[in-house]
Amino acid sequence: MTSGQTTSERGDGKSSEDTVPGMSPGQPDAETRAAEPERDGGPRRGPAVKVVTGRASRPAARRSVPEEDELPPGRYLDREESWLRFNQRVLELAEDESLYLLERVRFLAIFANNLDEFFMVRVAGRMRRMAAGLPVEQASGRSPAQILENTLGTAGELIRRHAEAFSHSVLPALVREGIEILRWKELEQSEQEALQKLFREQIYPVLTPLVVDPAHPFPYISGLSLSLAVMIADPQTGTTLFARVKVPPLLPRFLTVAPYRFVPLEDVIAAHLPELFSGLDVLEHHAFRVTRIRDLEIDEDVTEDLLKSMERELARPRRFEQAVRLEVEESMSSDVLDKLMTELDVDTRAVYRVPGPLDLTGLFAIADLDLPQLKYPRFRPSETALPTDMSIFTEIAEHDVLVHHPYDSFAASTQRLVVSAAADPRVLAIKHTLYRTSGDSEIVDALIDAANAGKQVVVVVEIKARFDERANVAWAKKLEEAGCHVVYGFLGLKTHCKMILVVRGEDNGSLRRFCHIGTGNYHPKTARLYEDFGLLTADPTVGEDVTDLFNHLTGYSRHSDYRRLLVAPEGIRSGLVEQIRRQTERARAGLSARIRIKCNAIIDEVITDSLYRASQAGVPVDLWVRGICGVRPGMAGVSETIRVRSVLGRFLEHSRIYAFGADDGDDDGGVWIGSADLMHRNLDRRVETLVRVTDRAHVAELRGLIDMAMDETTSSWWLDSNGTWTRHHLDASGAPLNDLQEYLIRTRQGRGADG
Repeated sequence: MTSGQTTSERGDGKSSEDTVPGMSPGQPDAETRAAEPERDGGPRRGPAVKVVTGRASRPAARRSVPEEDELPPGRYLDREESWLRFNQRVLELAEDESLYLLERVRFLAIFANNLDEFFMVRVAGRMRRMAAGLPVEQASGRSPAQILENTLGTAGELIRRHAEAFSHSVLPALVREGIEILRWKELEQSEQEALQKLFREQIYPVLTPLVVDPAHPFPYISGLSLSLAVMIADPQTGTTLFARVKVPPLLPRFLTVAPYRFVPLEDVIAAHLPELFSGLDVLEHHAFRVTRIRDLEIDEDVTEDLLKSMERELARPRRFEQAVRLEVEESMSSDVLDKLMTELDVDTRAVYRVPGPLDLTGLFAIADLDLPQLKYPRFRPSETALPTDMSIFTEIAEHDVLVHHPYDSFAASTQRLVVSAAADPRVLAIKHTLYRTSGDSEIVDALIDAANAGKQVVVVVEIKARFDERANVAWAKKLEEAGCHVVYGFLGLKTHCKMILVVRGEDNGSLRRFCHIGTGNYHPKTARLYEDFGLLTADPTVGEDVTDLFNHLTGYSRHSDYRRLLVAPEGIRSGLVEQIRRQTERARAGLSARIRIKCNAIIDEVITDSLYRASQAGVPVDLWVRGICGVRPGMAGVSETIRVRSVLGRFLEHSRIYAFGADDGDDDGGVWIGSADLMHRNLDRRVETLVRVTDRAHVAELRGLIDMAMDETTSSWWLDSNGTWTRHHLDASGAPLNDLQEYLIRTRQGRGADG
């Protein structure tokens, strides 16, 4: 896969916040809280690219700031709609005829995959909480019912737009390149005959037609499964019956008829229904697809124990999880649709008629075709961040190293640290947090080798990583069996921080600590798709902080006094609010001030209100947000100095940067990178870390990156106060604006060691 706009951070590299230009991202990864009336029931009060630095060079204007209770109601954008607008940006990439064709196909698949996860988690969780009478987040000021109505309606608009992009734009473009996705009737006679043989040999044996009659109740239909609704008639009795045929999920979504000619699997099954219902008349058949609450998923934005206990007492016992979405072919008759809606008990507003074929997540297979001329040019990450002719420990001991993935090679930097530590006889201990990785990762193998060599290896594993629970349990057991000390974090908290600690003996007999703190997962596959930063350092202060935090994770110590780290759930919100406050005070005093933030999502009301106060004081605030944004920029008297941009493209923008102060030696400023976004779950219910970057060149690089993204000559989306995102990718003459990611690819190729 070459595009990364997923909602979640799925460990298999398949298209996220949570995976993403946004795999998700993931969904996105971060959170926030403050004094709270309810846990989730309402707001918390409380060169090639021109870089413009003019915003920061002038002192902020003095302004009188209203008292705290004067911030207006309705100042937060709706979270669900903001996420849908993120997925709309993904769709706009698929609609862009200037992009490589198979990348457009991939963006169509990513959009579909993202929306599946959104319904399984966010929509399902909202419906379930409303049904159980639990508090429902409504910081935007809309009622829960209004939010659900708007969410389902907006999703429907995007679903139809997605289908139109496929059928009216991408499909004809594929045909022009000799790639055809055909329906059964469009196949040649010889092709149909070949598929008839395939059907009898490989498809028919795994099909199970289920008829509904007094002796056979309506069958359970699993989430995200594709099915055929079939109406059949008995010619002897005249009885009409409903039947369901499940499309086997383990078979290819699109069957290959000939080179670069494909047909949907359900079309082949539908053409052979008379063989499944021998002696009966097939009256009509239509594809449909159900989305259900994901059994293993408890939405992190609700207290898990409360949700489970309240549901047990208030909800009707159910054998299966609730259906939250029904997609049907637009040709489906009203009678058949009514039957499905009744049996599935699905909200009528969550029923979507779609021109076939359904389930376009199957387009990933088309996007993976070996046609390099229709894809982004091949890209080789730079391996020059660390010199290859000297020990990695010698290099890090001399100075901090900042790596920027995927432009800098993950294997030649972060992975090299772990592999080198495992092989180095001077290394005594390796401690590592793992949120997502792959089972065949060299990092996992290196940790096992280190344990086998007698080194102390501690791995803090998060087995609740969304959509990767089963995989994480499997390789965690593998580590444990090899002799690694595996710790599963805290009850009620996800361990989301990205840290490595290596303890190594020096020539003088002392011990030195080498650390990596990053913004992304230790996953070699997604490291080529996700944009992330990592700091490699032997700074004693960072070493002490990381040691203390690992002891906190493994020994439940109460340590909370960190020096270069901000750590959630206790310290990130308060630490960032303090940095915002300092910039606000500087602006009030007529001094230069500036705030620059890059993150995946921002919905925390305390952080948002602090940014509004800073804007009221005249502080220029630049927010680069990939996904969800609850901040309303440009509100008169509230957020006039706030700008919000979003960059989506080849890679999933995943790093988090928090930069405070102008570029004029502001002693009150500082720059942090780390794992936390500005969401409630990250700031309140996860262990997250931010590390302060102190090297002047690294600070300038991080600030400069945000400046490039915010520059008007860079292609991006701009957010207005109404919540509308507008794409700015062409200049006044119609020429394309600068692509930030392509610029970084070009400049990284000639970079020397550490910049």
